[in-house]
Amino acid sequence: MVSLSQLTLRLAEPLLPLGRHIPFTLQRLLLEQLMARWLAEPLAAGDFDLLQGRCLRLVIEDLGLAWNLTRGRLGLQLSEHGQADVCIRGNWRAFLLLASRQEDPDTLFFRRRLVIEGDTELGLAIKNLLDSLDPDNLPPRLWHSLQSLGRAAAGFDLDQGALNPQR
Repeated sequence: MVSLSQLTLRLAEPLLPLGRHIPFTLQRLLLEQLMARWLAEPLAAGDFDLLQGRCLRLVIEDLGLAWNLTRGRLGLQLSEHGQADVCIRGNWRAFLLLASRQEDPDTLFFRRRLVIEGDTELGLAIKNLLDSLDPDNLPPRLWHSLQSLGRAAAGFDLDQGALNPQR
């Protein structure tokens, strides 16, 4: 039987690529506000200062989405273009598994489902920072949804894009 989370993923999959058609200005406004809210504690503690004057490019290859992320004086800031010090790229399911902690980050990178290019030292520091963030700082409903969707994504074979009955 298909769970609600699995059904949600199946229904969302053809719609997610449409996100690339949302103007970057709207993406930036939404994402910067969400990061400021959800990452307020680690930002205030200086955890993201490693991005001060540096640039991380996040690329969700199968959705055609990419953002440059840096730490500015007003917090985390996104830009559409520019030279990145490090790039982390992968498909949306791999990023969901990372965000929901359903898959160990080292495993995702070792299996090349997520790839770090450029300044690997900075990339590894960012990976470790993200892994150290306390999910209890997220709104409970968001964290619960991420976990449910992550469990459903973990049931998919990332290489085949099909439900994996072994999980």
